[in-house]
Amino acid sequence: MTEPSSVPTPEDLAEFADVETELDTRWPETRIEPSLSRIAALMDLLGSPQRGYASIHIAGTNGKTSVTRMIDALLTALHRRTGRITSPHLQLATERIAVDGRPITPRQYVDAFRDLEPYVTMVDDSSVAEGGPRMSKFEVLTAMAYAVFAEAPVDVAVVETGMGGTWDATNVIEPSVAVVTPIAMDHADYLGDTLTKVAGEKAGIIKPAVDDLVPVDPIAILATQEPEAAAVLMARVAETDVVVARQDSEFRVLERRTAVGGQMVTLQGLGGVYDEVFLPLHGAHQASNAVLALAAVEAFFGAGADRQLDVDAVRAGFASVTVPGRLERVRSAPAVFLDAAHNPHGAAALARGLTEEFDFRRLVGVVGVMGDKDVLGMLTALEPVLDEVIVTNNGSPRALDADTLGDLAATVFGEDRVQVREFLPDAVEAAVIAAEDVDDESDAGLSGVGVVITGSVVTAGAARTLFGKDPA
Repeated sequence: MTEPSSVPTPEDLAEFADVETELDTRWPETRIEPSLSRIAALMDLLGSPQRGYASIHIAGTNGKTSVTRMIDALLTALHRRTGRITSPHLQLATERIAVDGRPITPRQYVDAFRDLEPYVTMVDDSSVAEGGPRMSKFEVLTAMAYAVFAEAPVDVAVVETGMGGTWDATNVIEPSVAVVTPIAMDHADYLGDTLTKVAGEKAGIIKPAVDDLVPVDPIAILATQEPEAAAVLMARVAETDVVVARQDSEFRVLERRTAVGGQMVTLQGLGGVYDEVFLPLHGAHQASNAVLALAAVEAFFGAGADRQLDVDAVRAGFASVTVPGRLERVRSAPAVFLDAAHNPHGAAALARGLTEEFDFRRLVGVVGVMGDKDVLGMLTALEPVLDEVIVTNNGSPRALDADTLGDLAATVFGEDRVQVREFLPDAVEAAVIAAEDVDDESDAGLSGVGVVITGSVVTAGAARTLFGKDPA
């Protein structure tokens, strides 16, 4: 892969916009069909690029993107060239496909799509002729990523699933390591209306070895789970006869303490203890994500009781981690944070992080959510830590309108603690004003007040753009 200019030209951006418009005529990633036939057919036409490199696959409900980016950073620190898939994006679709830890450029995105376009059309025509749909946007993006990785070429693909697992378009790889982050209720319309059903779908990334010529023992790395989810995952482990390592059994967080800009953690990995590790992210949930990522990378390299990864490389890898939109500070005095929490489990983790690592005298929330989410569950999780909430519309066609969200928020917070602003910039401005409504108006006084913008990946992404942050 040639190294493109980091600054896209107006022509590149115009072509990128045209490709996005074309892709947006397809099914969105929020709509899936339980079939891998289309993505598998496209991969066959392309010569199976996804088989040209090793892979680590990550599924779950919360923490997937953080774990994926941590694994990517660790592998890079250990001198492996990586390709990374994450979804959804915060600001720009190019974020979804990264090589060497950096998103591809709009030019690369356009070229990848145009290279695949004739083959995508062939698969579309075949599927439609048989009464099926065209390829979804997510299926096409997944194929683009796998082709980009093969062209680079990368040593390892670190692949985050989209919504599920078994029928997720990414699930045409044969990973040496499958990682399942904490599972909670989300996307019930597609994944099932019980935790057991959701876990069954996520468990589909755990697969037995398929290469008889070069025996490989796939490994499943499992986060701490609710009992019913854990039972489903362990049943899948038994069915596939893979090696398993479980958080708080074979690996765990031994210690964590707040530090400037993040936290210091001591991690018990598969290969021993890794101490004095700086993680530039906030919250106990990120420490849990870190040890999950560490175990995955240890498993990938075959680390165990008699073999530990280079501790200095592990420290360097974690210190380099960036996870935009996850309790990310974008302003000081008053402090403004962004967080992409979009379900009750994520909102609860955000609330814990805000209370455990910061000492706010006054904290105001800006909340914009999608209409198909457990809105009351999210608001209830956030209520104890917010003095006031400004509800808004994040601009997505799927967003819950601000007035309806305001009515729901009033049932949780009480009318006196709720404001409604139709547009996100107005909501952020109102939140800053509300946060600054303290007796001491000096800079010292403002050090104890803050704003957190949350409720959706779309909300966090729009806010990042509002605060002048580049896609990352």
